[in-house]
Amino acid sequence: MQRVAQEQPLALTAGKPRLPTNGKEEEVNTDSMEDEAEFNWEEYLEETGAEAAPHTTFRHVEISLQSSFQPGMKLEVANKGSPDTYWVASIITTCGQLLLLRYSGYGEDRKADFWCDVMTAELHPVGWCAQNNKTLMPPQAIKDKFSDWTEFLIQDLTGSQTAPANLLEGPLRGKNTVDLIQEGSVLELQDLSDPFLYWPVRVVQNVGGRLRLRYAGLSEEDRDFWLFYLDVRLRPLSWALENHLKLETPAEIRSMRNAAEWQQVLEEVQLDGQKNPLPLEVFKDHVDLPKHSFRTGMKLEIVSRWEQLQICPVSVTKIYDDVYFQVTLDDLSEGAERRSVVCHASLPGILPVQWCLKNGVALEKPRGYEGQDFDWADYLKQSGTEAAPESCFPDTWHNRGFAKDMWLEAVNPQRPAEVCVAQIIQVRGRLLWLRLEGVPKPLSECIVDVDSMDIFPVGWCEANSYPLTSPLKPVCRKQKQVAVVQPEKHFVPPETLVSALLGVSGSANGRYCCSKIFVNHRCFSGPYLNKGRIAELPQAVGPGKCTLVLKEMLSMLVNSAYKPGRVLKELQELEDQSWDCQEETLKAKYKGKTYRSTIRTVRLAEQIPDFCQKVCLKLQCCPNLFSPALVTDKCPENCSVQTKTKYTYYYGKKRKLPKPGGGEEALGEEPTKPARRRKKRKAIFVQKKRRSSAVDFTSAVDLSSFPQDSDEGEDDEDAALQSGSEATSSEPRDDHTDAATGPRRSTRSLSSYNQNNTKYELTKEEDEEAQLVLDRNPLDWSVDEVVQFISSTDCASLANIFREQDIDGQALLLLTLPTVQECMDLKLGPAIKLCHQIERVKVAFYRQYAN
Repeated sequence: MQRVAQEQPLALTAGKPRLPTNGKEEEVNTDSMEDEAEFNWEEYLEETGAEAAPHTTFRHVEISLQSSFQPGMKLEVANKGSPDTYWVASIITTCGQLLLLRYSGYGEDRKADFWCDVMTAELHPVGWCAQNNKTLMPPQAIKDKFSDWTEFLIQDLTGSQTAPANLLEGPLRGKNTVDLIQEGSVLELQDLSDPFLYWPVRVVQNVGGRLRLRYAGLSEEDRDFWLFYLDVRLRPLSWALENHLKLETPAEIRSMRNAAEWQQVLEEVQLDGQKNPLPLEVFKDHVDLPKHSFRTGMKLEIVSRWEQLQICPVSVTKIYDDVYFQVTLDDLSEGAERRSVVCHASLPGILPVQWCLKNGVALEKPRGYEGQDFDWADYLKQSGTEAAPESCFPDTWHNRGFAKDMWLEAVNPQRPAEVCVAQIIQVRGRLLWLRLEGVPKPLSECIVDVDSMDIFPVGWCEANSYPLTSPLKPVCRKQKQVAVVQPEKHFVPPETLVSALLGVSGSANGRYCCSKIFVNHRCFSGPYLNKGRIAELPQAVGPGKCTLVLKEMLSMLVNSAYKPGRVLKELQELEDQSWDCQEETLKAKYKGKTYRSTIRTVRLAEQIPDFCQKVCLKLQCCPNLFSPALVTDKCPENCSVQTKTKYTYYYGKKRKLPKPGGGEEALGEEPTKPARRRKKRKAIFVQKKRRSSAVDFTSAVDLSSFPQDSDEGEDDEDAALQSGSEATSSEPRDDHTDAATGPRRSTRSLSSYNQNNTKYELTKEEDEEAQLVLDRNPLDWSVDEVVQFISSTDCASLANIFREQDIDGQALLLLTLPTVQECMDLKLGPAIKLCHQIERVKVAFYRQYAN
């Protein structure tokens, strides 16, 4: 073994050395040959430099995220100042489960607007007080505004819409529209071949409004199909009979039962639907279909329903009424099969004659057409027909902001249950040509309309916990170094090789070998090191040769830093005249640049404790963060319950950290950066998982899962460095209980300000997330006060945006993640970080002032 090591130096390969077996190299694989990594949209877009289609271009998805409550709805609300009395209020706006209300009588005056939570507030539909003998009384502030309040209410309520009772109480209370559709819900579906025929269907699965449906009377999964809940073919139960239409079994399943059995199925479904009716609010966003002006015999073009990537000539063959008509595929061959589609004027995929010619797209000529090149003018003249005028069609040029090379998620037309990663390869008017990743050719391309409900924004599947078919292309990985060992006649145990790699051998001098160095994850991490990355480090490094173990440990610490270059610079200044040192070169990469520094590490085991402690002090973290001693429960420094002010005893006043400057080979000096230019935002669709119960605001956003510098600019990281890691990390805290007095409250102030008699303070109780305490209603905050609040958080670098966009307290409470990304042009990481702070204000506002 010693001879081999001399002939061929050994190299570490991410913990996977190659061992000699039968004279061949073979890699020891402990993770099943790198199982296929989970697809990550953000990493994929970052690596490829691609752009996601803006989530606002998917109109059906935007509608699905809206609240069931609409501005202008009326309801009866308990009076704050008068117990057991109520008054009518109007919904001004909605924010998730929160409603902004205004009592009737205030007119346009918003000074008395107030927020309430649908899940906890006492809210009732109009008429509830009369039914329950409760008193309707206007608020004291406007009691004298009108002499006859009864007459005022009659005028105010005439023509208005009351909030639905089932959304204010019961199991559907506070749910968004799309969440009202539950498994087992029954709807009626329009037949594909006849618009006047319907049949009930049951909801088997609801994925963010995309419904997996099954015909009533069937139990087999192989006939299930998918439609978005906004599809005009879906109607509430009993809709067909109320509109004098027929309920008839679809032709494709009619032979599976006799007429009597189908009638029994229908009666059972209708009875079940009456017991558990689907709220009509589900259909509030369904559009009314426009009247058409097509006539029988007119010609047009249509995206083929039978062949992929084809646009074909069709003829209007039947007019049902002023809404529906039928088109049939032109086929001039003998014995041709009639292929027809029921259409309406706004159906995606119908196009005027010569649309393909004007857009440079190939038009599939009819089967049996004798000419070599299809020409519409000749074809119309030979057939004696006319082209449908362009006025019959929707806006055929509107692309809604989609562009070539944008990415999205799309349904595989061959397998509707599958949603794939897709790229737009061509845009022509309203039509998008998509390439589906992960789908074998030639089925990997399709054409969709911009209003198609089978396309979704990036991140939609993840937000709805639905599998996404990712690209087949392997993810590019960095080439690994391997330890090549010449074949020996005997087997070398892995532990022997690892010992050799770390410099440990039976004849090694004990003075130059150390035992384990532990990473005590619960200790204070200081302003340089990212608490989340520290938590991912192994519990210990070693035993082995002192210099190798320390080099490995220091490399891990550098890679756990917010800015590795600064840590390298700090470590370079570390030295002690009494140490027996050896110089080691450490490297780190940060934002595409490589930094190197020469660090002096101790060679003797007896000097290890002193070296570790001085490194910790240099990095302004707990002296026990990494140490030869394992901290099993409570740190001797008691750092887990102290604020960072305790550490000024060790380190003195905080000094401004110098910015490194220089090239790649510099010891960690970063080049002077020009003025920061915000990168173009990639629109990533994010949707919080909906809850059926009250919102748990304290766990709405967990920042510990987002690395501190993954999506942030230099300013964000500077703020993180200067504020200390305790203020931004979710590091665990020990619970301390006094046997005599019970649990002791531990309160710490993380950030506060006192200006214009406004103050907010963070407090932390046992087993609870830090909560914000306000002594001034944020609805009354001015723009300056909002800016001051943001400046006091770890999002201080974004404060100027609030001033530029004139955001006051009321506007602050209305901000959500999509609006923050859209209006402030922020990437996902900083946007989530900012929304976490806004969410805390909302929670504090509701807890202190909403009621």
